[in-house]
Amino acid sequence: MSYLSRESSPLGEALWNQIDETVINTARKALVGRRFLKIFGPLGIGTQSIHIDDYENLDENYDNGFITTKGRKYVEIPTIYDDFTLFSKDLENCKQFGYPIDLSRAAYSAEECSRKEDRLIFFGNQSYGYEGLLTASGINKIERKDWATGENAFSDIVSALELFTQKGIYGSYALIMSPDLYTQLQRIQQGTGLLEIERIRNLVGGNLYNTSVLGTGKAALICPEQRNMDLVIGQDLATGYLEQKDFNHSFRVLETVLLRIKRKQAITVFE
Repeated sequence: MSYLSRESSPLGEALWNQIDETVINTARKALVGRRFLKIFGPLGIGTQSIHIDDYENLDENYDNGFITTKGRKYVEIPTIYDDFTLFSKDLENCKQFGYPIDLSRAAYSAEECSRKEDRLIFFGNQSYGYEGLLTASGINKIERKDWATGENAFSDIVSALELFTQKGIYGSYALIMSPDLYTQLQRIQQGTGLLEIERIRNLVGGNLYNTSVLGTGKAALICPEQRNMDLVIGQDLATGYLEQKDFNHSFRVLETVLLRIKRKQAITVFE
């Protein structure tokens, strides 16, 4: 039996294909972190941990015939999941009358898993020792001015780019912000004839994203080259069968995923 336990369900292949299509298409629209982070994997559900190297301190220690790696740690790849149920009477009704099956519950679970993945990417999980882009120790921080006024946003981002240059961090850049800051930039900048958001978009090579996961008043500029960070995927987003209970069918949408930050100086947070 496979890990997802689909063989134990009475559902046909056609329904499983519909569930897979719904979950994957929903996640593609909802996920934000995967739009700018490089993917390492999928490695398979059996991969339970991965090493994270600290680029600034990585080295080998030699001590009387004993070698260890400085700046490297092994971290468990956590599982993210959300469950949903399909009612047997609904499935029978669709079969009897030829109605399409409503898979809204599967879509909701895919959206919830997407939000959980992005929260892990941006904020980590302090309780279990996982760091996020906005919460990792040792990242750059710049005091954010009022982005609704003048050229404050533009000058803040220029300052962050200059900081990267000083630290020798080059490559593509991505700016991620909360929706309120994104909305504040939807205005014509006096003397330019351009929306402030367009000036900034050009500044970061078009790689500009906003997500409600950040809440309000938060933004970060990163250099997401794979040498600096990546997203490790063990089991990519998939749906498994849990059980039949009270004649209804229970499912789990799940994935194993971990943000791996290798160079913390490639992250600048505006706060």
